[in-house]
Amino acid sequence: MLRHTIYNFSMPNIKISSKVNESAWKDLKHLASEQNKSISSVLTEAVEEYIQRKRLRPADLAHLEESMEQNEELGRLLAK
Repeated sequence: MLRHTIYNFSMPNIKISSKVNESAWKDLKHLASEQNKSISSVLTEAVEEYIQRKRLRPADLAHLEESMEQNEELGRLLAK
């Protein structure tokens, strides 16, 4: 089961400072322009998606382990 965090967009934004690779920055600016979005909104969306992908909850891990155990034989056959 996938869980999604819903962010409260009425909360005030904070200003951050960071360093990124120049080519990644150019790509980000180009993508924001293509989508008619601000760089801030593209960064916020990227951070939210990153957090969702990286946050594995215990129930998700248990489901993954159970699935791997149930399909262990299939995994061995496919690996050949």
